[in-house]
Amino acid sequence: MDGKLKQKNLKITNTLTGKKEIFVPRDTHEVRFYLCGMTVYDHCHLGHARSAIVFDTIRNYLEHVGWRVHFVKNFTDVDDKIIDRAKREGCDFQTIADRYIATYEKDMARLKVRPPTLAPKATDHIIEMIALISDQIKKGFAYEMEGDVYFEVSSFPAYGKLSGRNLEEMIAGGGGRVEVSERKKNPFDFALWKATKAGEPFWESPWGKGRPGWHIECSAMAMKHLGQTIDLHGGGIDLIFPHHENEIAQSESVTGEPFVGCWVHNGHVMIANEKMSKSLGNFFTIQEIFEKSGQFSETIIAEMLRFYLLSTHYRSPIDFSDAALSEAKAGLDHFYTLFEKCEEVNSSADDKNQSDLCNRYSNLFDAAMDDDFNTPEAIGILQQFRREVNSRFDHLQNETQQILSLFQKLGAVLGLFQVALKDWRYHEEPASNDALSHSDIEVLLARRNQARANRDFAMADQVRKELAKQGIILEDRPDGTTRVKR
Repeated sequence: MDGKLKQKNLKITNTLTGKKEIFVPRDTHEVRFYLCGMTVYDHCHLGHARSAIVFDTIRNYLEHVGWRVHFVKNFTDVDDKIIDRAKREGCDFQTIADRYIATYEKDMARLKVRPPTLAPKATDHIIEMIALISDQIKKGFAYEMEGDVYFEVSSFPAYGKLSGRNLEEMIAGGGGRVEVSERKKNPFDFALWKATKAGEPFWESPWGKGRPGWHIECSAMAMKHLGQTIDLHGGGIDLIFPHHENEIAQSESVTGEPFVGCWVHNGHVMIANEKMSKSLGNFFTIQEIFEKSGQFSETIIAEMLRFYLLSTHYRSPIDFSDAALSEAKAGLDHFYTLFEKCEEVNSSADDKNQSDLCNRYSNLFDAAMDDDFNTPEAIGILQQFRREVNSRFDHLQNETQQILSLFQKLGAVLGLFQVALKDWRYHEEPASNDALSHSDIEVLLARRNQARANRDFAMADQVRKELAKQGIILEDRPDGTTRVKR
């Protein structure tokens, strides 16, 4: 389908305006799409999984309706948290970054999240960052102070337009989420370049040895690979301020052009109605989720996670629980049961024209996704399609191959229904009397601790997996202690 036609239908809630707007990319046939990626100092948690799956689905849908998508998702591979972890482990920052880029890519493959068109690293774009900072200084938007360079927010009158914040009110209300420094002219001025400190990585610059601030990285990478104005920019809702607000200021101050046509932000993952975060310690890594669900194959777990995460609108918060994941599996089971029925019917696949039934549900699915990527509605349409096929199954014998093909085609947009029927497995929940008692758990923990002390890592890993099957996750910390999560 030609993207020129579909752009009239797709509406996206633009964070910049707070309104649903018809999406019109600058190029009729291509969408330039940037997503803020990981700061690679630790394993990814379920919040990162949600963002990755949401924007993977958005990309899939844009391609489904006919656009080419040039999708850039970066890695921040130098940062305070990366440097701090490297110091604790007695290695260089690049070792930490490389390790967690590798684990991130493994996690994304497990989740069936497609690789981006390009995955640039911040440290490969130092030259571009220095050039961008130099332009800001020349144009009077930034200033150097003892080797540090700061963006002067008061020089950019539109500052706050994304987050809806007023600078004067923010100053009156206190610093909030800003980095305090006596070198700044204003507490809300943000670092573009940081003078080197003892033991930290550095690069040469016109202002001396140092390293880039976090915000400048995304502007430099986005503009190099996608141009001065990009069509779609995504990220978690927590990035609206200050990160994305600062991206706008430092980009538009130099180019004089809009930095982004449409801003898209996903909501938080919650645990017991509290935001999941590493600082609160109430998070599950993607690795842990796969371990907790180890009775299923990884391809099935991936679909369970995607079905669960996409059953809530991307802009809303979503509460995680084991029960929610079990419900997702049950929901998928209903679909795969129908697919098995369809496979058992030897219908003719010669008819190239889609049936009226398939056309109707294909159009309903697209209408749901055209409404701000409404994946809960789209899943509801697929469930309605499943129910109608089941209720009329005897009369649809000649359409079963078409029906199967359409489920797979529409499901692929969401990353669903891609498991081969022969690989789909149905499992009974473990009986309650199989659950480990508190004393059993303590014995296993003691056994694992002794195995680790003896450097018997095979035994330690075996105990870890045994506990994971009971929903008990062990997190080994850098200081040698282990945290137990149930």
